[in-house]
Amino acid sequence: MLAQKDQKKIRSKLNNIYKISLSKKDIDKYEEEIIQIIKKFNKKNPKKKKNISEKTSLVICYADSVYLNKRSPISLFKTFFRKRLKKSFNTIHFLPFYPSSSDSGFSVKDHYKIENKLGNWSDIKKISKSNDIMADMVINHTSARGLWFRNFLKNKQPGKNYFLTVDSKFDTSKVIRPRDHKLLKKINIFNKKEYLWRTFSADQLDLNFKNPSVLLRFIKIMINLINHGVTIFRLDAIAYLWKASGTKCINLNQTHEVIKLLRIISSSLNIETIIVSETNLPEKENLSYFGKNDEANWIYNFSLPPLLIHAFLFENSSYLNQWSKKLPIAKNGNSYLNFISSHDGIGIRPTEGIFNKKVLNKFLKRLKKNGSKFSYRKVKNKSKKVYEANITVFDALKKSDYDLKGKFFLERYVSAHSIMISFEGVPALYFNSLFGKSNDEAKYIITGNNRDVNRYKWNYKNISKRLDNKDSKQSIFYQKISNLLIVKRKQKAFHPNAARHSINLGSKIFSFKRISSNKKQTIICITNLSSKIQKVYLNKIYHNWKNLIGPKIEIKNKFLILKPFETIWLSNR
Repeated sequence: MLAQKDQKKIRSKLNNIYKISLSKKDIDKYEEEIIQIIKKFNKKNPKKKKNISEKTSLVICYADSVYLNKRSPISLFKTFFRKRLKKSFNTIHFLPFYPSSSDSGFSVKDHYKIENKLGNWSDIKKISKSNDIMADMVINHTSARGLWFRNFLKNKQPGKNYFLTVDSKFDTSKVIRPRDHKLLKKINIFNKKEYLWRTFSADQLDLNFKNPSVLLRFIKIMINLINHGVTIFRLDAIAYLWKASGTKCINLNQTHEVIKLLRIISSSLNIETIIVSETNLPEKENLSYFGKNDEANWIYNFSLPPLLIHAFLFENSSYLNQWSKKLPIAKNGNSYLNFISSHDGIGIRPTEGIFNKKVLNKFLKRLKKNGSKFSYRKVKNKSKKVYEANITVFDALKKSDYDLKGKFFLERYVSAHSIMISFEGVPALYFNSLFGKSNDEAKYIITGNNRDVNRYKWNYKNISKRLDNKDSKQSIFYQKISNLLIVKRKQKAFHPNAARHSINLGSKIFSFKRISSNKKQTIICITNLSSKIQKVYLNKIYHNWKNLIGPKIEIKNKFLILKPFETIWLSNR
């Protein structure tokens, strides 16, 4: 049964989204259809609760991150995961595996199918029996070469009125852009001159959520994914969902109401699921997607990657410390999704309001020296701003103005990941980061796509051979990062919602305390962000605490001695 209060919530959200454009009768119809979808699902499925704990860690990968001859890549990844990753991770985020026409899967042609060359739904279902699966709901846009758009042009279902078109009176002067291509495409169909909306590329046409049939379609897509084993949903580019003339066309109230509706539906299902918002935005806007604990369960911690990398490159924790101190503690049921690297790049918008122009320019200059490409977005005066830095974490941290030869590249890399893994929230590691992968310049030369520098695919035999060789670069990085994750999974103080308290130990150190919910375990995480030995005064009560990730701590005259870029996790038990 669906609780009466949940039915009222569903109705309330539909009213908030559509009361201006739809009649009561139409809203009644869509409310009833959503309720029937939930009831039908629950009738077929027994209750299944999700356990989020200190053991929760994600690996982010493409379905074909490893390949071998004609083997199904998803099935092959299951083999690789079982052999190499199961001790470190319990959750796999497969980036879009649907048939797609561009953007490495994000121009979806059919949301109900898996690309034939990648595998099939039974492959996903098999993995879900032993691991949680996260998948993308590419919800803002879809392919110009898919069935929906072909039907849109013919005025047929499914696809009729699915795409956002505006006329010449629509005011786009305040629109916030994430890209620098032309936003609107003039078309002449149904005897009307209109413009198609294209937030991200010419091949990615924005969907029209003012048509409730589109919202209903994605609710059905979510149910279809759950039926095939997916229980965590990444809402791709969700901030751009709703557009209104004369506005910024980002973070509008209707967008937040859609997420709240999806959260209510998700919470009403017998199989517990998690909603994740992907909003690469300035901090305040990103945080708004928690709502009042009624929107996204998890939000990407987008400010962490640029601040963390900046701190290591300039051996200065000031910005990281200030940010960490102000960052709100997530409520129970909510969590930050922490990461350093993804399939895209290092987002620069999250530094707005944190870095001034001089600091940002110096940061971008250093990244460029380290091999970064840059993707841009258009701003009001038709100029461009850097939207993201396209570079692997390995190359981003390889050298700095203080370490021109990269003497401490490995120490920087491991310590950056140790902070991300131990910070409040759920850690997510990009597959290539596990092996210290450098920029894929060969792929970039072929495609000219900046993001391809960080989308390398591994031959299964090749990566297996390298990991078996304990002296290979890939094996060294893999062992060190895996060890951090294995240790983390045993600590109650690293539960995603365990308390976090900032500790300011000066500009060369980044430190915070984590305390388990039962107050029995406390871990103090301390990282030397510099290429010099640092001394930190340590109260006598901590002298017998255990360093979870290294040798016994070195104390001299009540001072903790930290080697260059050393991290310790000091635990009372």
